[in-house]
Formats: sequence, structure tokens, C-alpha cells
Amino acid sequence: MASEDIKRDPYDYPREWEADVLLSDGGTVHLRPVIPSDADGLVAFHGRLSERTRYFRYFGAYPRIPQRDLERFSVVDHHDRVAFVALLGDDIVAVGRYERLEHGPSAEVAFVVDDAHQGRGLGSILLEHLAAAASESGLRRFVAEVLAENAAMVRVFRDAGYQVSREIEEGVLHLEFDIDPTEESLAVARSREQAAEARSVHNLLHPKSVAVIGASTDPTKIGYVALTNLLSADFAGTVYPVNPEHKSVRGVRAYPSVVDIPDAVDLALVAVPAEAVESVLDGALAKGVKTLLIVSAGFAEAGPHGLHAELRLVGEARAHGMRVVGPNALGVLNTDASVRLNATLAPRLPARGRTGFFCQSGALGTAILADAEARGLGLSTFVSAGNRADVSGNDLLQYWETDPATDLVLLYLESFGNPRKFARLARRLARTKPVVAVKSGRHAVRPQLAATSAEVDESSVQALFEQAGVVRVDTLAQLFDTALVFAHQPLPAGPRIAIVGNSSAIGLLAADTARAHGLRLTADPVDVGPQASPEEFAAAVREALNSPETDALVVVFVPPLAIPGAAYARALREAVVEMDKNKPIVSTFLAVEGVPDELAVLSEDGVPTRGSVPSYPSPERAVNALARVVRYAAWRQRPQGNLVRPAGLHAEQAQVIVGELLAAEDGKTTLLSDDDVVRLLGCYGIDVVPFRVVTSADEAVKAAEDLGFPVTLKAVDERLRGRPDLAGVRLDLSSVDGVRRAYLDLREISGDDEVYVQRMAPKGISCVIGLQDDPSFGTLVSFGLSGLVSTLLGDRAYRAVPLTDVDAATLLREPRTSPLLTGYRGDEPADLAALQDIVLRVAALAEDNPEVRSMTLDPILASPDGAFVANARIVLGPPPSRPDTGPRRLRPINAPA
Repeated sequence: MASEDIKRDPYDYPREWEADVLLSDGGTVHLRPVIPSDADGLVAFHGRLSERTRYFRYFGAYPRIPQRDLERFSVVDHHDRVAFVALLGDDIVAVGRYERLEHGPSAEVAFVVDDAHQGRGLGSILLEHLAAAASESGLRRFVAEVLAENAAMVRVFRDAGYQVSREIEEGVLHLEFDIDPTEESLAVARSREQAAEARSVHNLLHPKSVAVIGASTDPTKIGYVALTNLLSADFAGTVYPVNPEHKSVRGVRAYPSVVDIPDAVDLALVAVPAEAVESVLDGALAKGVKTLLIVSAGFAEAGPHGLHAELRLVGEARAHGMRVVGPNALGVLNTDASVRLNATLAPRLPARGRTGFFCQSGALGTAILADAEARGLGLSTFVSAGNRADVSGNDLLQYWETDPATDLVLLYLESFGNPRKFARLARRLARTKPVVAVKSGRHAVRPQLAATSAEVDESSVQALFEQAGVVRVDTLAQLFDTALVFAHQPLPAGPRIAIVGNSSAIGLLAADTARAHGLRLTADPVDVGPQASPEEFAAAVREALNSPETDALVVVFVPPLAIPGAAYARALREAVVEMDKNKPIVSTFLAVEGVPDELAVLSEDGVPTRGSVPSYPSPERAVNALARVVRYAAWRQRPQGNLVRPAGLHAEQAQVIVGELLAAEDGKTTLLSDDDVVRLLGCYGIDVVPFRVVTSADEAVKAAEDLGFPVTLKAVDERLRGRPDLAGVRLDLSSVDGVRRAYLDLREISGDDEVYVQRMAPKGISCVIGLQDDPSFGTLVSFGLSGLVSTLLGDRAYRAVPLTDVDAATLLREPRTSPLLTGYRGDEPADLAALQDIVLRVAALAEDNPEVRSMTLDPILASPDGAFVANARIVLGPPPSRPDTGPRRLRPINAPA
């Protein structure tokens, strides 16, 4: 669309351009396009700028904005002239703008930041959002004029990851750069995102002061419990009870409201009834509290009115620079000796450890903490986020990635706010730190996904988690079983295990379980016998660990009658510590669940640490936990692969096509016509074998002659095409008479004049590649062989977008029927490279166009000569949520949590 055709109302900007954004210090601002009523705010903003900042922006003193300039600054068309304002409360704290140059593909860009907010990353945020808006408006290039002495502004452009050309003349730098995202610019944005989100969580978990709003003298009130727990943990900072009716609570001076507290407040724990939270928020905003932790219930979980109140609350908080945990949260913990924060309703601060735990459910939180303590699992930090109106598990993943105090991450998840982002973050984090997750509600599909979601079989769910490096478990018991190995033992070098014990029956149970998980036994289980001494038992353990064939050890033990079992446990621990073979060990010892004292290696503060041997009530549970660790270690050792975009992609053209098609259907979900399918696939270099739709025998003959014999005729009705017994398909037609007869047969069977005539593709094995939505993982690419048998058995493999080259290669080999593609029984192998190329092109299409809600390429004929798409089906619709692409922004507050 030509730029001169755009006549948009200055108030009517694209609503999706609005965003809450996170700054480098963890605070938030609200970003939106400028509107004419911002004029007064722009004047006030300009008045706060220092002379130096005005000089750098306007190349002169420019003490006030003339009326003519004020109108130009505040009235824009949101296409050729675009401006964003960053708002903190009602105040404008930064402005960025671009203006198209001479109706061409370039625009001049500039921005200015309030002196009090410089150094918070606002310049880079504005540049990202302006570049995204410019791309939507058909611009391809930014130019900027910057004073050479304005080092901070030059750095914003230089460090953005674009290829910037520079010229200098009379002290002014002329900068030019293409705004299409590059690998470097995306990496820069992701790095800044990680740092900002990690910083916001650091602010939450390392407060220097905590206000308890609703602190009570009544032991039955949660305000009493919350204050008591903070004090009992010996919090290293300052605690401020807020209670308008008492001068002190629990012996600590109280304040009528948070605004009356004389010092800064980093964290405000809110423990008042839901209907009073809004008034509390006003005081917290006025005070400049960094984070609001709401343990109060009665919001989204209580119904529509509660949800409305929750959305309003979070919107106000973010707009004023504050993040929110909750509502309906259990709270947050940090066991660091320099913090000792127990801002939860759980009675005790857990033992210090190196495990971070995120939990959505406040109701389960207390039980989780008690279970961790009973099993000897120490924690570094714990967050129960309740309704997750703002702070979510993804924020915690960003924090734990760079937290030196955390080596292991545990998650109890009920849903994903942004599944694509979760997969990206988890995959990156899991390369250095294990991530173990309980995912409940696996089969609950959101209403907006119902039309395009298909149930994924359990083995594929497991494969999808493993693609991201996440160790998935089904229960909290399995979560802790697995966590004990990760927390206390090293990763195994491979899948070879030895079993040592004093009971052949228990040893065989362990062996059977190991084989069921694909673990390899180095030898039959070693049975030292029930009469063996502790020394003999320890000697057998040493021998097993010394073997170069052993990657991990399972110790099974039944206490003998004559000698106390504790003696054997101590002998085992001493043997393991003495040898230090860096091989993981699990045990069934003394019927203890967790880490028995006799098998514990204690830290300075007396809690089990690295080297402790975990124990399980049964050999099956011990081996199950070890098997999960072995699979994770194997994932870590595999090549990570690279995100690959094949050559010849035309994403911009595809987005134009998608936009036009959705606009024609008023944004409703729609099945594309054959011609539109071919157009869209062609943008990604996916060719459909040429075809025509005909309505008479003469047209069928003409089409066959144009396409070239031999041809295939098939019914338009997809139900008939899947039923060769009804003659829904006529193959390998090489003559005019054959085409004419086939057309007449198909018309009679289907009762439809329309028939496909398609050039005959090389013979090959029929495969299917698809796209679908999934509530846990976002967009999935699937692969399998076509046919009723594969469909009946659910023989499909799945990977979540985006795909690496390794993902694409393993996807093709995962179905049980995939050996048919690789030369089963001496057949010539299919061209797997051609199939892999199609998979990567499909993944790129999904990545660029989240409006593609489902797609099926079926059949794809895989032969030694290549892979040929014979039929395709695409459904377009509004994306289920904002994808993990584009400029940095917080999850919209009305998006599903």
C-alpha cells in the first residue's frame, strides 16, 4: 500500500503497538503511540529536560516548544509519521519518533529521554518498537543525525545489532542502517530481555525493606501470619508493619499507611481483603514501591468481577513502574544468609540449598515446602505466583539462568502464558542447569485453541519436553525423586548402570526397571548376600564404581538382623566420598525416603549437599529417578543444532498475503482456497505438484495435455480421496481416453462436477507434515507416514517451533514406521535431505505467520529423486496469543496465564 494512501485518524493508532515494557533496572513503563491530547504532557516533559539533553536532541538551546512544533510532535498519522511516548503513571518520560523521507523506504529516527530516567534502557526499547512499526508501514531503513559528542545516543544505535554506516561532517554523525532483524539484533534484544527480567526478579527476591500491608495483631489473620514469618526468619532488611489502628504489631512500630513509612520500600506484601487492595495500590504507587506481593484471594479465581479487578490492578501497577506477584500467592522465599526472606504464609524458612522452585498453586505451596524439608532438599529461592497476573515462571527462568546460587530448577506448572517463550528459555537454561517440571492440566485445551488443537500422544509430549531439555514428571513425588539426584549427585557419562545389593530379589526388580527405561546393565546385579559385613558391602560398591564400564550405580539394601543398617550406610558413604568417581549413585536404604543422616554429606550449615546419596522406598522409584537424569545428561551431550532458515524465503510477501486473506474474512478462522494455499506456500519455496480444477471431461483432457501426461485425477471431496475403494483417485493416466473415463467415473461417484487434474509426481512413500496448535507448547510441526495404519496407531512425531536442523533431522526418524524411508529390506532410500528442507520451510512459515493456525501437507511423496507435495490444506485465523517475536514487551495483562 502506498504511503500517500494512508489517512489514519491521529487518535486511531494500531492498538497492538501499545505495550508494557521492562527496563534494565527491572522497572516498567507503558509504551504507546502519541495522540493529540498528549500535547500538555509533551510540554511538561520538555520542561524537565536539562539544557544539555535539549541541545543533544535539537542541536540548539530550544528552551520551549513553539505551538507549530507542538502540533507536529503530537499529531501524527501512525504510518509515515510515528511517535511513541513512554509513560510512568501520567508522566511522559521518553519520546521516540520517525518520519518517512520523501515517500520512500527510509525514515529519519530520533528520541529523547528524561534526564531522571536515562541509563534505564529506554533508548533501545524505543528503537526496537519504532523499527517494528516502521516495518509494518513498509519502511526498510532508518537514518539518524547525532552530535558526535552525544556518546550515549551513538551507543544506542551502535549496540543495537544492526549494520550501521557512519559519516561525520562538522561534528554531526550521519548514521544509516537497515531495520530488518538480523541474528545479531535479535541476540542483542534477547540478551537485554534476559537481563531486565532477571533484574526485576532480583528486586523481588533481594529486598532491603518489606512493608506488610494489613499486618494484624489477630493470630487468625493472614496479616499476622505473614508478619510473624518474616520476623521469625530473621530477615536481614527492615520490616514495616502497616496497620492504621495500632502503633505497633508484634513489637514492631507500625504505620497508618505505606506512604507514612519514612524510608524507601522495595517489597510490599499485601494481606488485606480483595475489596481493599485497590486503595492499598494507590498508596504503594505514591510511595514508589518496586514490587507488590499480593497474598489476598478473591480475584480472577473468584469469577468475572474478580478478574476485572485483577486486570485493572496490574495495569495500574505496571503503568507506574511496579511489578506484581499474585494475587492469591503463597509468597516468595530467599534462603541466602544475607537476605533470609520468608515473605510467605509458610511457617518456616527452608534449609539453604541450590534449588530454585516455582509454583503456580498457592494451595500446594505449603505442602511443597514441607515435602522438600522432609526429603532433605534445600532451596535457594521459592516463588508461588498464584494467579500469575504479572510475574510468571518465564521471569523466574530468566533469573535462575544467571543466579550463581541456583544449580537446579523445579517447576509446578498448570498452564503456560507464552509457551513459545517458555520453550526458548527452558532450552537455553537447561544447557547449564537441569529443569524438572510437573505439568498438570495436560489435556485441558483453551477455547480459543479448540478449533485447531489436536491431542498429542503421551510419548510425543515427552519428546516435546525433551526437545526443550525439560525433564517432565507427572507427580510431585516424582519431581522430588528426580530433584534429589540432580541436587546431590553428578550427571552420568552414559546409560550403563551397575546394581549392588544384599538381596537378589530387590536387585532383580531394579534390573527389570532399568531395562524398561532403556538403561544398559554392565552385568547381572551383584548380591553380596544377607550375611555380608559392612566392609564387604563397601568393597562391592568400590569394585562397581571402579569399573570403566559403569556410568551410574544403584545400591539396594535390606537391613540384616545381626548388624544395624546404619553401619552399612556409613560404610557406603565413606566408600563413595573416598573414591570420588563422579558417578551418580541412588539407593534404597533403611526404607528412608530422602537423604538419611548416615548417607548425607553436610554443608557448613548442616544440610545435605553434593555427594549425599539419596534413598527411595523402592528400587523402582530409585531407578526411575536415575533414568530421568540419564536422559537429561544424554540431551546435554547431543549437538544443540542451529536455527536454520532455508534460502529463498519471502516472509514479507507472505505476511501481505495473510493480512489480505484475514481482512477479507473479517479476521475469522477460514480454510484457504487451493490457489491461496499455493501462493502462500510458494513464499516459502514449497512447491505443490501442478494441478487444475476442472468441471467437464473436455476441461480434464485439456488440463492433462497442458500439465503433461501422465496425470492423476482425484475428487475435490476429501472424503472420497481418502477412500480408494470408492475410486476416489485415478492414478497414472497416460491417455486422453483414460482421462475422459476417469473424469466421468469420479463425477458419478462424487456427484460433483469439480475434479482435480494433477501432474503425476514421481512414485514414493506417502508422508504427511503438519502444523497445529498446542496449549502447552504453542505451534507444533508434526511428521509421519500417511495412511490409516499410521493414523490409527498415532504414529506421529512432534517438535515445537522454532526448529533447529537437529530437530528437523530427528523428527523424520522418530516415527516407528520411519525405517521405510531409509531403505527398509533393501529398498532405495528416500531423499531425507529434501524432506528435512520442507520441514524447515514449514517451521519458518509458522514462525513468521502465527495466523496459520493449522496446515497439512498430505501426501508428500518421498522418493530417491526428492520430496513432492501433492496436496496441501491451510487454515488461517487470529493467533491465540502474541507470539514470541517482535520488540520486547511484557505479557499483555489480558493474555491467558
